[in-house]
Amino acid sequence: MRAITVQPRQSGSLRVDEVPEPAPADGELLVDALAIGVCGTDHEIVAGDYGAAPLGHDRLVIGHESLGRVRAAPPGSGFTPGDLVMGVVRRPDPEPCGACRRGEFDMCRNGRFTERGIKERDGYASESWTIEPDYAIPLDARLERVGVLMEPTSVVAKAWEQVERVGARAWFDPRRVLVTGAGPVGLLAALLGVKRGLDVHVLDRVSEGPKPGLVADLGATYHTEDAAEVADKVRPDIVIEATGAGPVVLDVLTGTGGYGVVCLTGVSSAGRPLAVDAASLNRELVLENDAVVGSVNANPRHYQQAAQALAHADLDWLDRLITRRVPLERCQEAYESRPGDIKVVVTLDGAGQS
Repeated sequence: MRAITVQPRQSGSLRVDEVPEPAPADGELLVDALAIGVCGTDHEIVAGDYGAAPLGHDRLVIGHESLGRVRAAPPGSGFTPGDLVMGVVRRPDPEPCGACRRGEFDMCRNGRFTERGIKERDGYASESWTIEPDYAIPLDARLERVGVLMEPTSVVAKAWEQVERVGARAWFDPRRVLVTGAGPVGLLAALLGVKRGLDVHVLDRVSEGPKPGLVADLGATYHTEDAAEVADKVRPDIVIEATGAGPVVLDVLTGTGGYGVVCLTGVSSAGRPLAVDAASLNRELVLENDAVVGSVNANPRHYQQAAQALAHADLDWLDRLITRRVPLERCQEAYESRPGDIKVVVTLDGAGQS
């Protein structure tokens, strides 16, 4: 079968390889792949900046945003052939820390976790793959075209859970949320904010293309001004930061109303120092009882939350987030950033391009 592989830490190594058909271990599902999503982490891996192959191997099968259909399932697994399914990305470390032992391996304390398609474990960018039932998440059959959005939605579901847990330290009645960045994570964060009945504002530099319309169709407000200006105007109770851009992060840290919660989900690039008035920043956070929390990855609970959110979302709206579908044999194109891209998907079932 075919799979998309790289030699980690080596730029230009992306290719489609012939690899052995997977043989399910006892109790595992055998899944025929439908699609994988491409995100910033994938771009870093392809560029040679990140990633690690499985022990004893030179190459890594990439792809962590998965979607497939069960071909074979053992009795008692909870799955049947034909089920739509996606795979959890992270696995706990072999000698679990306290968080991993309790199923919170997205909060691993010692860093010895593995991740499919990223760190020491082959991913889902192959024509078929196997998975343990405990790490397989069933999807509503109606999500066949858009279920590949499950992994980024799980990241957003966790971010919202973190915000609500932090807010619950005292009386919390948020009304307005500012989402910075209108990529897949930002738009999905806005979707979940609207579902919570909040007044949602989305900030992005792009003024044309599909993003403004997608935000408007949620009933949210789209902004393109400076982040500090928007934060001052909106005075959000919650900020979901999805750009990782240093100046934007700094602007929103002090841009909330009193008792504000800022959740950072964007990973910043290194090597771009900024001058910061740390004393003023500290004063603002302390006197306003503000909180800042970082959030990355997800555990099965968040995937279940994501599956519920997508099952109740407008399928046409979700489909518009996927701006390019690239067939496996032309997968190189999927890892090239193009104007107007939101979510790019590689199809592995011969479904073609859009």
